[in-house]
Parts: sequence; structure tokens; C-alpha cells
Amino acid sequence: MSQPVTTILIADDDADDRLFMAEALRQNQFRSTIKFVEDGEELLNYLTYQNGFTTESAPRPSLILLDLNMPRKDGFEALFEIKTDPRLCQLPVVVLSTSSAKEDVKRAYGLGGNSYITKPQNFDRLTELMGSLKLYWLETVQLPA
Repeated sequence: MSQPVTTILIADDDADDRLFMAEALRQNQFRSTIKFVEDGEELLNYLTYQNGFTTESAPRPSLILLDLNMPRKDGFEALFEIKTDPRLCQLPVVVLSTSSAKEDVKRAYGLGGNSYITKPQNFDRLTELMGSLKLYWLETVQLPA
């Protein structure tokens, strides 16, 4: 089955985590665009085409993978802004955090997160997870245009 042209936007301040997630997606034959931002402020600038981001440099993502613990604007603040903005609220956001705290899970879903996943501790498990995310979010569900 051919994969449609899609963009995954990864918001994570940890360079190693970004690298590992991108490699795990590639190992799952994800051939489309992977974009990165390093904090919630940059994420919102990307999504609203501000501070140097344009429609060419910042294609609309089909899926956002969002870390919670980031500088300047954390994942909770960014999630709130995405889900309360009528232009952005339909974008699927998967929280991918090192935290497994029940209050973080509850808060993320309360703010409109579509899924909450605790980051795996090893690369093999991360590769499996990225394969599952790709299969579900980009090949199975129907997303709004």
C-alpha cells in the first residue's frame, strides 16, 4: 500500500530523542516528511506561520508528537493553545513523555490530547511504538483534511 504524503511534527527539546524517533520512523518505512521543533513556543510559531515559518518551510502536520517537559512553553501550554485554536484544534496530538504520572495523563487528556504514551526506555521498543503510531494515525484512521 502506498503511503500518502504526510508530515509528522515532533516537538521535543532533547536532540537524542528527536534523532531516535526519526530513525525509528525510518525503520518503519516512513518516507514522508519529519519536522522538528524544540519547545512549545516554536511549535506554535510553526503551526501559525510566525517568526520565519512559512507554508513552504512548515507543512501542516498530519500528526504531532508532543513532549511535555520543554523550555519556554511546556507541552501542556502548547496543547492547550492548539486545542483551543479553531484553526488547529483538529490536529491529532499524541503526547509522548517520560512521565507516567497519573495527574499528567489526566491533564493531557483534559486539555484535548488524542493519546498519551510514556516514552520507551530502549530503541527496539521505540521502533515498535513508532510502527504502531504510523499504522494507526497515518494508515488506518481518517483524518480531517
